Amino acid sequence: MALNNLVKTVDRSKKRVGRGLASGKGKTATRGTKGQKSRSGYNIPRRFEGGQTSKIQRLPKVRGFKSRFAKPLVLTLAKIEAKFNDGETVNFKTLIEKGLIKNAEMPVKVIGASKFGKKLIFADVKLSEKLAKAYGEVKVAPKVEEKVEKPLDSSLDSNRDKARGKEKTEKTEKAEKKPVKPKTKKSVDSSLDSGRDKARDKETK
Repeated sequence: MALNNLVKTVDRSKKRVGRGLASGKGKTATRGTKGQKSRSGYNIPRRFEGGQTSKIQRLPKVRGFKSRFAKPLVLTLAKIEAKFNDGETVNFKTLIEKGLIKNAEMPVKVIGASKFGKKLIFADVKLSEKLAKAYGEVKVAPKVEEKVEKPLDSSLDSNRDKARGKEKTEKTEKAEKKPVKPKTKKSVDSSLDSGRDKARDKETK
């Protein structure tokens, strides 16, 4: 260990104010004479600029706000009728195929006049209020979630049953093969011997 390898530690003592004139920090206690800042409990915010209009108020404000909801892609009824035939469904898949939209993740809203030339089925597409009220004949197909049912593997079930049957038969065979041990008469003979010994002891007494 050397002096040049030692970690420098600086322990500064707390500033002691108001301890007499000789200390240099007495009388006004480093606060100066009079004024707002010399009083106890003063608190001036950083934005305060002495009474003039602050920088925050002088800067221009950006009006409005940015919505977190995505705006729908607007399609006119005339464009849809030009691409689709009677009885066809209007959804994201068909709209992409016809080249009317490019992004299937964006919502789509249909607007247009009060006259409807073709009967179309709308699915996953929002209609404007005028279209929804004026055209009762227009069928709006609800969203249908396709549930894919997994086929049952009958072969697996049959294999499991066969395996279980084999296990049962193996257990029964093992139980039959085990030899049955005959009961020995040692325990009976030992009890008789002990009884005889006790009787002899009584006779001798």
